[in-house]
Amino acid sequence: MSFPTTTAGLRLAALVAVPVLALSVACGGSDDAAGTRSHDAIADVPSPKTEPSTDGSTEEKASPSAKPAGKSAYYDAQVAFVRCMRTKGGYEDYPDPKLSGHLDWEKVNEIGSRPGANQGIKAGRNNACVDELQAAMAVEPKRDQQKSYESMLAHAQCMRDNGIGRFTNPVMSGGNAVPGGDPDPASPVLDTGSPAYKQAREACKAKLLDGLDGMQ
Repeated sequence: MSFPTTTAGLRLAALVAVPVLALSVACGGSDDAAGTRSHDAIADVPSPKTEPSTDGSTEEKASPSAKPAGKSAYYDAQVAFVRCMRTKGGYEDYPDPKLSGHLDWEKVNEIGSRPGANQGIKAGRNNACVDELQAAMAVEPKRDQQKSYESMLAHAQCMRDNGIGRFTNPVMSGGNAVPGGDPDPASPVLDTGSPAYKQAREACKAKLLDGLDGMQ
């Protein structure tokens, strides 16, 4: 199977070929998150409100929580992925995506930190939601790869400064930023559930741009 050459694609392509592993406890961006309203259905984006105009007709007025312009395809694809994770993937409380379309990795990895819940947190148990994952990655808005690299590099340095000495740097490959983190993601050597690791993630979460929090 092939993956798009986004930052997420490069990281996840190496993981979905084997049982997918959670990379690390998330550190979120600054975008507002869409709260999880139930475990059975994804929260829908509110429809535009209509208000009467001065001439008696009605006109649409966008709700403050409407989907950001230009990102609806990505958001909708992530909604489909989350729905799969809740129904086929084995995670009934998998959180809604943010309005930016990016997953809320802080909440995702809280779920993944539960005993026995880590292995399928990226693409569902037995990779049940790989197709939906690939579909979402295919429409992910393009990133400035240099900015992504600089963000992840600052985060990696911060993690080491806060006691996680084996946390690796990202690299640039073919013009794309490839996340760092665990030296061996297929057989993790970092204890992401340890108090020291969680403390470092909390201290360094502001270093990562939105959407990179689950990749490194």
